[in-house]
Amino acid sequence: MNKEIIAEKFRQLQDRICKVLETSDGKANFIEDTWEREGGGGGRSRVIANGNIIEKGGVQFSAVHGELPEKIKTKLKLSNSNFFATGVSLIMHPENPHVPIVHMNVRYFELEDGSFWFGGGIDLTPIYIDADQAKDFHLKLKNVCDRHHPEYYSKFKNWADDYFYLPFREETRGIGGIFFDHLNGTDGLSKEQALNFTMDVGNLFAPLYSRIMKQYHKIPYTEKEKDWQLHRRGRYVEFNLVLDKGTKFGLDTNGRTESILVSMPPEVKWTYQYPIESGSKEELTLSLLKKGINWVK
Repeated sequence: MNKEIIAEKFRQLQDRICKVLETSDGKANFIEDTWEREGGGGGRSRVIANGNIIEKGGVQFSAVHGELPEKIKTKLKLSNSNFFATGVSLIMHPENPHVPIVHMNVRYFELEDGSFWFGGGIDLTPIYIDADQAKDFHLKLKNVCDRHHPEYYSKFKNWADDYFYLPFREETRGIGGIFFDHLNGTDGLSKEQALNFTMDVGNLFAPLYSRIMKQYHKIPYTEKEKDWQLHRRGRYVEFNLVLDKGTKFGLDTNGRTESILVSMPPEVKWTYQYPIESGSKEELTLSLLKKGINWVK
């Protein structure tokens, strides 16, 4: 299973996801532009905006290679000079506050000595946390994980809780999901098995999020709920710019900045000491932005 085959599988995944999202939205279509990285490789950036459901979203494919920057070599404690990286990453920002923000990525990294690893994950960031929605989301992730290893869900769920966490706010980004990295055969998986799991995670996204979109986008919302959405989007921006490793890796490897930062929402606000009413839906949501919640019970 060489890197060209893996890149092609990710390229096809981007196609499938975009097709389902366009159909589910029913109005907007993706625009695409291809780009080349000066150091080697390139990608396809696809952006959707002003739809029936999706206010702004991006589904990115990239396959880049070249000399590894010293900053990355030092951070990862690597001595190899050349790398290859490919993957699909996406973020959707819906217009309706009752439809959650979603993020997904799957990726493959290879060094010139043949060492490799897969990584990825899916997480959900509701503006208002709905326990039924959270339970269904996590059950779908658990089902995929259980098909490959009985310990994957608990391990990768905890990893997501730890990763998608804003320590300076003392809150999780949302209800989490799963996050995994460095699947490279050392845990008993073959390269093909690691790829199969990674692709299963990627293929889960479109039907799972499409269902959520259709179920929640017609719920009426108030001006106050929209204001809360813009405020909570600010937390998303904080995480992506301050903590997200994918953002940092893309920028540190001289990736295409416009594609990397397409994850930013179209409209956002920061409100100093946002007023939270006792017993409100906003207060309930804040109380559930914690690690270790068992959503599938």
